[in-house]
Amino acid sequence: MPTSPAQPPRARSLSMVNEEIRALLAAGGLVSPEGRGRYEELLVEWSATALSSDD
Repeated sequence: MPTSPAQPPRARSLSMVNEEIRALLAAGGLVSPEGRGRYEELLVEWSATALSSDD
């Protein structure tokens, strides 16, 4: 039986992404070296969400 293609993950709202970014920055406004990769992922997600919400 053929399988259907995987659905892309549903985009989160800007406020949800902002909340996670703020949590990473909560400790003195700096991202830890361990959190740097996640911070970069969140910036990409935030940017994509912001662009798609302008339509």
